[in-house]
Amino acid sequence: MQPAIINIFEKAAKKAGKILIRDFGEIENLQIQSKSVGDFVTNADVKVEKSLLDTLKYYYPNYSYITEESGKIDGDENTIIIDPIDGTSNFIHGIPHVGIIISKMSNNEITDGIIYNPILNEFFWSSKGKGSWCNDRRLRVSKRSKFSDCLIGTGLPFGERIYKDYLKEIDEILKSTAGIRRLGSAGLDLAYVAAGKFDGFWEKDLNLWDISTGVLLVKEAGGKISKINGQHWDVNSREIIASNGKIHDTMIKKLSLL
Repeated sequence: MQPAIINIFEKAAKKAGKILIRDFGEIENLQIQSKSVGDFVTNADVKVEKSLLDTLKYYYPNYSYITEESGKIDGDENTIIIDPIDGTSNFIHGIPHVGIIISKMSNNEITDGIIYNPILNEFFWSSKGKGSWCNDRRLRVSKRSKFSDCLIGTGLPFGERIYKDYLKEIDEILKSTAGIRRLGSAGLDLAYVAAGKFDGFWEKDLNLWDISTGVLLVKEAGGKISKINGQHWDVNSREIIASNGKIHDTMIKKLSLL
């Protein structure tokens, strides 16, 4: 049984998802210049976020909101975090790996969250103590403990976000695993760790709205979360390692020895 707040998040996401699907169909037909692509996506982002806020504020008028497009909207101590389209570059290029992310935070802890990919019709949700789910299926992290059998997700820096040693990190992981995947949506990457599709994931320079729900999904599916050096992850952290728990120490060792 989904908790009431998840039902409301689902209602908001599925309503906004219709806009996203329609715009995704448009973008696949439009061979538009990058400038107009940028405008188109900004519009899609703004429309989806507005739809989400309209629904959520109806049910939670007094909550605070942190959103990618509108910034912070002050209210009471309960906060709803929104990323209207996680995986914007995928969206621009007509790649169906995108998600609407909504989560609730109380006392700096994520307690409930959803990720909805309307194009593939995957609805991930989790609430503290209630496990992690995709549609009606309970999620569990993988049981792989041999690092050489593991598939690891990551995000690659680009443009001005390039940081020193990122190629060393990739080299370190590639040498000792079954491969790396870079799917372009940190939220869905974490959902895939929770679902046992990825055995681990790491990324730097992240915003809370990218990974809020994903962190909860991984924890509730029996996985482990930390910063890259192994220290405690909290909602102000800008980097993350997520894993099935069995390979966590190996990932910390590989990524901190740079």
